[in-house]
This record gives sequence, structure tokens and C-alpha cells, in this order.
Amino acid sequence: MRSAAALALMLALATPAAAQEGVSAPGGVLRLLDKITGELVDLDLSTGQSAGYRRLTIRLDDCRYPAADPASDAFAHLTIVDTVVGQTVFSGWMIASSPGLSAMDNPRYDVWVLRCAIPGGTPADSGG
Repeated sequence: MRSAAALALMLALATPAAAQEGVSAPGGVLRLLDKITGELVDLDLSTGQSAGYRRLTIRLDDCRYPAADPASDAFAHLTIVDTVVGQTVFSGWMIASSPGLSAMDNPRYDVWVLRCAIPGGTPADSGG
């Protein structure tokens, strides 16, 4: 339940008046940065899908956007596993417009949400 409460808080903070209802998208786009090589990789994932990049496995558990303003922001729940040590290094919600609010703490890699895939519409995007 902590994750649901975190999402509700993030939605409330992201809207000036009142919290908006979040709508689940069928997928989303994430960006990964290798801080050592400078390589940027965009991952287009469906909800529930995982992708591997070097020692990380990244799963998009859910991607949501505000129902009243789909293009305004994206909120994604991610689970990121370091496959070398077999340990989850991040599990939680990230906000596209505020990637530092809930960031993965890793000396080599950064992962953040760019947008949700919105059926028949403009994607919720943070400008990435």
C-alpha cells in the first residue's frame, strides 16, 4: 500500500488545485544513462515488460498520467534489479517531471521516465 500512497501524494503535489485521477497507460518510455560511457538508451516498454541493459534488468510495472491532462506528466512504477548481485536496486514510483524526487541511487547508471504511451493521443512527456 505504500506505493499507492506515494503515487497519490505525487499526483497531489503535481497538480496545483486538487489531485487528479491517474489513468494507467499500456506502456511507457524510459531513459537510461551509463555515467561512465555517456551512453543514453531509450527503452520503450509495455506494462509488465522487462528489458536488460548490461547488469540491469528494468521492469515497467505501471505507467500513469493525469486523466484531465494526459500530456502534463507521467508517473511510472519501476522495479530495477542488478543481475550481477541478484538484488533489487530500485522499486518505486518515478515522476517524469521530477526525476530526482524518487531516483535510483547507483554509481554507474541513472534511469528516469520520459513519458507514458497514451492510446490515440499525445504522450505524457517531461520533455526528454
